[in-house]
Amino acid sequence: MVKRYAVILAAGQGTRMKSKLYKVLHPVCGKPMVQHVVDQVSKLGVEKTIAVVGFGAEQVKEQLGAQCEYALQEKQLGTAHAVMQAAPHLQNLEGITIVVCGDTPLITAETMEALLEHHMTAGAKATVLTAIADDPTGYGRIVRNSDGHVEKIVEHKDANEQEREIREINTGTYCFDNRMLFQALTKVTNNNAQGEYYLTDVIEIIKADGGIVSAYQAPSFDETIGINDRIALAEAERIMRDRICRQHMKNGVTIIDPACTYISAEATIGRDTVIYPGTVIEGKTVIGEDCTIGPHSEIKNCHIGHRTSIRHSVAHDSEIGDDVTIGPFAHIRPLSKIDDEVRIGNFVEVKKSTFGKGSKASHLSYIGDAEVGADVNLGCGSITVNYDGVHKYRTKIEDGAFIGCNANLIAPVTIGQGAYVAAGSTVTDDVPGRALAIGRARQVNKENYVDRLRGKKKS
Repeated sequence: MVKRYAVILAAGQGTRMKSKLYKVLHPVCGKPMVQHVVDQVSKLGVEKTIAVVGFGAEQVKEQLGAQCEYALQEKQLGTAHAVMQAAPHLQNLEGITIVVCGDTPLITAETMEALLEHHMTAGAKATVLTAIADDPTGYGRIVRNSDGHVEKIVEHKDANEQEREIREINTGTYCFDNRMLFQALTKVTNNNAQGEYYLTDVIEIIKADGGIVSAYQAPSFDETIGINDRIALAEAERIMRDRICRQHMKNGVTIIDPACTYISAEATIGRDTVIYPGTVIEGKTVIGEDCTIGPHSEIKNCHIGHRTSIRHSVAHDSEIGDDVTIGPFAHIRPLSKIDDEVRIGNFVEVKKSTFGKGSKASHLSYIGDAEVGADVNLGCGSITVNYDGVHKYRTKIEDGAFIGCNANLIAPVTIGQGAYVAAGSTVTDDVPGRALAIGRARQVNKENYVDRLRGKKKS
């Protein structure tokens, strides 16, 4: 079995992005573009993956962690110079090395695998991944010989009229015989207008030394797009979003309007779930089967059970059980746990709280830092008053409790099992189980008050 290695070029600053964030760390569908590349490369069975870093090296290392070994390109002197920085890791090894840019988040493991297989079948020393471009302006053209191998790569500015008609372009992804790659790199010069060392020169050197240079055509130009500015970033986002939605639909998820649905590359969704337009599903969200999500809902890093409905609502970093109804216009803030058959209604905010099975907060409530038991009813306007301006305190509402409308529960406080809190009450002390708490002023009726008031005004 021929050993495989990978070099990922991730050293560029990306000045055209006009951003404080380094180019390869810009997210596409919620994941940094270089992470997309590394995740796909990891499926190829490579022995080593070397990420060549430069600008933002520490941030890139923090993102990729132990998935890669690292080589530092202190000065950006061209693509051949970048690959040369990986020499201490690879130059004496036998095998095949694939070189791929860290700003090509749409490339797939299937295409890279096909490139590697073609390279071996052709007996090539170098193989170029090519693509057919509708508009090849600005790209290097692939000129093939009668055997179908690469005769030369001609840059757009150097191409004659006939060569400019060629639509097959160089994508910047290659695979090489590893030893020959690093031998050829020592022969690359910077005798060009930019004073840089170009990886395309390695192709010419290998060909001059008698090595076969082959080409494998990617199934789609879209896969090979490199991201250099915000326009290309938005296009990559669109393509990736469409790819993600298609895969979910193939797996049995109904997406009413894929063009208006935004799903993270890391999300998991069960079959027969329906996603309505305007929904944003971020992070490592897991959604079960037979759910209804949206329209216009934002879900981030949540674990959602089966048959749950979330409409016009926001939920972040929380666990939500089976047969739960949330919304419209509810907000589930981080570290909340909503058990099965719970109802969280309109304009209810839940923060760092647990809801037991079958409990309900149907309208206009704030439940923060609370432990709500099973089968609890929280009436309209229920508030857990959890903050004294310095510290947060917990509220505990035990199973079967009934909290009337417009009740303020001043934490720390416990409402016992089966207890009732009368509407309009402000509760400052614990309520025993099965007791009724009334914490409000007694009603007083002033007879003939209005007549006396009007009489005073006339006089």
